[in-house]
Amino acid sequence: MELSQPYDESKVLIIYTGGTIGMLVGHQGYVPEPYFLTETLFSQHRFHDPLEESLFSHSASANLPSLVTPRTTAHGSGGKRVRYVILEWSPLLDSSNMEIADWIRIATDIELNYAAFDAFVVLHGTDTMSYTSSALSFLLEDLGKTVIVTGAQIPLSQLRNDAVDNLLGALALAGHYIIPEVSLFFNHTLYRGNRVYKHSSNDLDAFASPNFAPLVHVGIDITVDWNNVIRQTGLRRFKAHKRDLDRATATLRLFPGITAATVRAFLAPPIRGLVLETFGAGNAPQRGDLLDAFKEACDRGVVIVAISQCSKGTVSPDYETGIGLLKLGIVSGGDMTPECALTKLGYLLGKPDISVEQVRALMGTPLRGELTLPAREIPKAPGGHTGIEDSLESIQGVLTHVVRLSSTRLPAASPATVVGGMANCIDPASGRSPLHVAALNGSELCVGALLEAGALVHLRDALGHTALYYAARQGHENIVDILVRAGANLGGSDVEGGFVRLTMQKAVLAQDERALRIWKKAGADIQEQ
Repeated sequence: MELSQPYDESKVLIIYTGGTIGMLVGHQGYVPEPYFLTETLFSQHRFHDPLEESLFSHSASANLPSLVTPRTTAHGSGGKRVRYVILEWSPLLDSSNMEIADWIRIATDIELNYAAFDAFVVLHGTDTMSYTSSALSFLLEDLGKTVIVTGAQIPLSQLRNDAVDNLLGALALAGHYIIPEVSLFFNHTLYRGNRVYKHSSNDLDAFASPNFAPLVHVGIDITVDWNNVIRQTGLRRFKAHKRDLDRATATLRLFPGITAATVRAFLAPPIRGLVLETFGAGNAPQRGDLLDAFKEACDRGVVIVAISQCSKGTVSPDYETGIGLLKLGIVSGGDMTPECALTKLGYLLGKPDISVEQVRALMGTPLRGELTLPAREIPKAPGGHTGIEDSLESIQGVLTHVVRLSSTRLPAASPATVVGGMANCIDPASGRSPLHVAALNGSELCVGALLEAGALVHLRDALGHTALYYAARQGHENIVDILVRAGANLGGSDVEGGFVRLTMQKAVLAQDERALRIWKKAGADIQEQ
C-alpha cells in the first residue's frame, strides 16, 4: 500500500556535512572543496532543471537559493519535482573527525528547519556514517518526516562514481515518500539507519544490515516494505534531543586470554556504560577473576550491554557461558550493531531523569526498531492473538465510519496488513487519506484512532493540503488541538497557495474571533493579515 505524496512539489533540505561525495583530488588524496557540490549540481540538468527554475523561481529557504529537479515519478506517482536547498557546513568534515557535538548539530539543523521542509537528506562520509545514522535515530524524537543519510565511495568529481546514484536516489525517496524514521541510502538500497554497519571499504555496496531487511529496494521499480516502516502512534510533537550524549561510554571486544586487570582498567571510573562484544551468542570466559571484575562494575552502577561479535545473529540465553554474564547484572543487547548499542547507551545515560535500572531495561527494549525481540518476548493479546488481528479489526471499524463520511474507499485487508498502511491509504477518487476525511468532517473519534494507528500528520492530498488545514478551515477546534499535539503543521498548498491567507482575511473582515483563534492554534501568522 503506497504512501507517496501526491502534491507535485516536495521541499527537501540537504545538510552537507562533508565526506567523499563532494571532494576533489588534491596533492595528498581526496580533499573537501567548499561550494563545489552545489555548483556541480546546479550545472547538471538531472539535479537542476533550468526550465522548472524559470517557472518556479521562489526559494525554499529565506537565506539559501533552491535547486529543483526535473519532474520525476516514483512507483506510479504523478510527475513531481523536488525542490531542495543545500545547507553546507563550514568547514566540511571528513567523517573520521565527526564527534558527538556534530550529531547534535545535525539534529538541531533538522529541528530548526523541520516545519519548512518535507524531508531531509544528510550528506556524510562513509567511515562513520553508521554511527551518525544510529545516533540520529535516537536524537530525533517522535520523528514524523523522512530523514536519509547518504554519501559516496567515489566523489562526484570523478567520471566514474557512485555519488550520482546515491544522491539522486536519496532525493527521489525523500521527495516522494514519507518514511518517518532515520534511514541510510546506499547502492540502490534504503536501510534502517540504526541497523547498518560499513562492511567494505572498497566496494560500492559498502553497507550491510544482516539482522533486518532493507526498507526500500530501488531498481526499475521502487519497492517499499511498508510492513517494516516505523510510524509514530503517540500524540507528541517532534523534537531533537540536544543534550550531550554521555561520553563516559565505550566498547570492549572480548578475546581469548583477556585479563581481569585489562577489564578493571577499562571499567574504572569515570566509565558509566560499556558495550561488551561477546563471543557468538553472548558467551564469555567463565574465569572467576574476570567475572568478579564485571560484577564489581555492575554493582557500582556501570551499565554493561552484551552484544555479539558476529555481524549476523543475536545474544541468546541458551548457553551456560552466556547465562553467567546475565546473572552478574549485564544486560542483553539482542541483535544491535556495535554502533547502535554505543549511541543508544550514550543517549539513555545522557538523560538525567532516567535511573540506571531504567537504562538497563531500555537497552533491551526496541525504541526505534533497533533490535529484534525474541518471539517469546513479543506480547500477545488475550485469546492467543498477536494483537495485529485486534488492531486490524479496530481500524477497519474506523475506516468504515470514514467511508460513511465521504467517498473514500475501504481498502482490502488481511491480518498480515500493517495498520499504519491502512490508516494512510490514498483514495484515488478524492486524493485524500482517511485522516484528511476525518479532519474535514469533524470526526474527533476517528482522528484519534487514526493517529494511534500510525496515520501521518504531514501527508498531503492531491491538492497539496494537510489534514490540519481542513480541520482549521472547517472550524473543528478540538481536532486542530489534537493534530497540533501530534506534530502537525501547515504546509504545501495550505500556505503557498494562499488558501490560509485568504481564509484568514475573510475571518478578519467578518471579525470572526473564533476562526482567527483556531488558525492561530494551527500555526498561521495572524500578524500578516
